[in-house]
Amino acid sequence: MPSVYTKDYELAKVKLSPSLRVPSEEEYLYCIRCGLCLSVCPLYREDLTETATPRGHVALARKLLDGDIHPTSNLFEQMYRCFGCQACDEICPVGIKPSDLAMEMRYLQEQMRPARWKKFLFGRVLSDPPRLERMTWPLRLYQKLGIRRLIYALGLSRLLPAYLRDLESMLPRLPQRPLRRVLPEKTEASGDERNRVGFFLGCAQSLLFSRESEASVRVLSYNGCTVFTPKEVKCCGMPAKGYGRHDEVIEAARHNISVFDAYDVDVIVTDCATCGSTLKEYGSLLSDDPDWSGRAAKFSKKVKDISEFLGAIELKKPEGRLDLRVTYHDPCHLRRAQGVWEAPRKLLEMVDGVDFVELPEANWCCGSAGSQLITHHDMSLRVLKRKMDNVEQTHADVVASGCPGCQMQLQVGVRRRGLPTRVAHPIELLAEAYDAGKKER
Repeated sequence: MPSVYTKDYELAKVKLSPSLRVPSEEEYLYCIRCGLCLSVCPLYREDLTETATPRGHVALARKLLDGDIHPTSNLFEQMYRCFGCQACDEICPVGIKPSDLAMEMRYLQEQMRPARWKKFLFGRVLSDPPRLERMTWPLRLYQKLGIRRLIYALGLSRLLPAYLRDLESMLPRLPQRPLRRVLPEKTEASGDERNRVGFFLGCAQSLLFSRESEASVRVLSYNGCTVFTPKEVKCCGMPAKGYGRHDEVIEAARHNISVFDAYDVDVIVTDCATCGSTLKEYGSLLSDDPDWSGRAAKFSKKVKDISEFLGAIELKKPEGRLDLRVTYHDPCHLRRAQGVWEAPRKLLEMVDGVDFVELPEANWCCGSAGSQLITHHDMSLRVLKRKMDNVEQTHADVVASGCPGCQMQLQVGVRRRGLPTRVAHPIELLAEAYDAGKKER
């Protein structure tokens, strides 16, 4: 399937003018070509070509920026094939960050040849929650009218091409109304207030995974947190960043910082790994802006993933019991970007009855990368196959993960293999244990 990122045109006539923001030499010059990055790259593991490797991406970037090769659509397509899992960034012995460099190169392309559809998608849809809700209304109607249930009952989904069938199976059970319109702006703490928490409600969590975010707020409240959920927040900016729209990320950062500035909170919590990693970057993103650097740094210091925050406070042990065998997949934006991996496991192990089994290669990318199943369908599935082979080995009833993109990708894998495995957020299981304990009283 051809990539949606680039048209079949040459960019050679577009010069690398001094006005362009380009990667610095430190980002690509000191690669020693040792090959350690090849051992952890999911793309290279499946493709086995040098252009698919992190060091290959670094070499291509260097050749372009040194003027040795022309900027072509194929060159930038190599940057868009990268999953952005950051495994290469983590293992590089000299500090080169090929994953970050690929993002910088996408931004360079967008400066050279801006794409109208990107401006519309990231500047007018994802940045406008009401518009985004209207555009996803047909999906809620599709479920509400029973069409989806009928299609599965009659086995009609098997008649769809594999690509469309996988996209359909990505969808979780959708809420009747976006959570942004249902969740109170202020949720009082249960008992004495111990923390004042700002909850960042992400786009996917509001529109697709509302049950999980509603559970997050309940768990926070039950553990002595007064929770404030601003309704005016917009997309964190990560989707725009992934497609080279740096301007939209800046706009999102300034907007979201301004929204939370109006609330007196001790911490800003999110239950989306991708949102969390992006929000924590606002400080560095705006560090050169004298009007925003201080506010952005203060904002980012407050941001915590929900498992990270709950693991740092005195948490009530759930009284309920869940007799489940559970495994856990590490989202790349949580384990590598934020360095959070022990906390979600400890939350799961708190629940009586849960038989937690470690997932082999738990930190290996699942192949989602946000939209790779849509744009690079075949490669995304090839990476997913390795993940699902490991999931099957665990014989788990539930595979948990703290990222909506990972959850949708894992759901595709579960349905493709016909497994009875449930995909869930760790906080959802914790909330169920709390609820079960209340019923048993």
